[in-house]
Amino acid sequence: MSGTGAVGLMALFLVDLLDMFFISLLGEIELAAAIGFAGTLVFFTTSASIGTSIATGALVSRALGANQREKARVVTVNVMIFAVIFSAVLVSFVLDNLPSLLAMIGAKGAVAEAAMDYLTILMPSAPVVAVSMAAGAALRGIGDARRSMYATIIGGAVNAVLDPLFIFGFSMGVEGAATASVFARVAVMVFSIHAVIVHHNLLARPAIGSFLSSLLPICAIAFPAILTNTATPIGNAIVTSHIAQFGESYVAGYAVIGRIMPVCFALVFSLSGAIGPIIGQNFGAGRWDRILRSLSDALKFVTGYCVVVSVLLWLGQDWLIAAFSLEEDAASLVSVFCTLIAITFIFNGAMFVANAAFNNLNRPTWSTALNMGKATLGTIPFVWVGGKLGGAEGVLLGQAAGTIVFGIFSGMLVVNQVRKMASEHEQKEEEPEILEPSVPLTPFCSSRTYMGHEDVIDETLATDAKN
Repeated sequence: MSGTGAVGLMALFLVDLLDMFFISLLGEIELAAAIGFAGTLVFFTTSASIGTSIATGALVSRALGANQREKARVVTVNVMIFAVIFSAVLVSFVLDNLPSLLAMIGAKGAVAEAAMDYLTILMPSAPVVAVSMAAGAALRGIGDARRSMYATIIGGAVNAVLDPLFIFGFSMGVEGAATASVFARVAVMVFSIHAVIVHHNLLARPAIGSFLSSLLPICAIAFPAILTNTATPIGNAIVTSHIAQFGESYVAGYAVIGRIMPVCFALVFSLSGAIGPIIGQNFGAGRWDRILRSLSDALKFVTGYCVVVSVLLWLGQDWLIAAFSLEEDAASLVSVFCTLIAITFIFNGAMFVANAAFNNLNRPTWSTALNMGKATLGTIPFVWVGGKLGGAEGVLLGQAAGTIVFGIFSGMLVVNQVRKMASEHEQKEEEPEILEPSVPLTPFCSSRTYMGHEDVIDETLATDAKN
């Protein structure tokens, strides 16, 4: 589940990295900085779509685990409708307030104008992403991670082909990069919807009554999950605004880090989407032993993977700096990331695992509290102190320190909570069942009257007969 998800995510993230590479070839540091600022707002809207997809995965996997396939079909279409509506409202707000939002995170002058050009083209396609992610979550919920992977690979391939065509062939610059991404998003949506409908028949016909009746359970998971996932871009916006105080070159370096990180740690990003349906199905089936095993294995996996990737980044940092034509300030920031920051992604991974567990165990508000706490208490004071002590590099180190604190806390909290829920489940299973017959007991009643408890009731009848 994690491997296929990682390949798909890596395809999309790799294209984002290529976007940055192609823009860097234009030789204008302002354009690279513009992509960095724009990426912060794109990340915000995409994270909201991830939140609605979490609701899809949790509800679909839970229904399938309880052998309720028709319910899973209804949930899939209703969450998609909800995702489109929510995404459209959010994007309208962002576009209406674009200048002030860019100014808030530190974009100014020509950089802000280039970011606006990029976002004006890309942002309206956000509802397409919302549908694609909901469909992908439904595929993972049924266990078909392979087709979910194919969808993102197709999108990445479309973007990789169209990027140089629009950026250089049509001389469109950042607008070309945005246009290529729109076509890629549409390609992902078409393939995902096709897989859900044709291969799994997992999409019921939309109905207003069904949608309205499903709103409460959808919102119960979706809104906390949306808040949980938008906490990360909020934290990134805070970091970006602090780094912007030290110059556009640092922002360009941070933008490159923002593209390198998801490519290198795609397997960790995908783990939350992989472990969620596994936990959801076993929660529906009441298999707490498997849930505990999944959490343990996931945390071990995150640790081992992050150690390997961090070593590779440390060894290859000079090549990365040269590949993106980074100099001085920007190069220094990337070097700090590769040397000191990358290894702390272990603690991000612990938070991803905890979030997935809480979202699928009817504790979505716990994920929200953890992520909002990390985006505020775990970010603002740490990056402020780091910036005062170490400049732009200190901001990154401060962010990493906050991640370590909340990562350790999240890992301990989820393991303790699952053990507690498992213990409560076992105690409930061991409690003797108290029979309450539907009619008064008499020697002339058939044992079938008593809800199938023939052995107990037959013994009672024999005692009455003796008396």
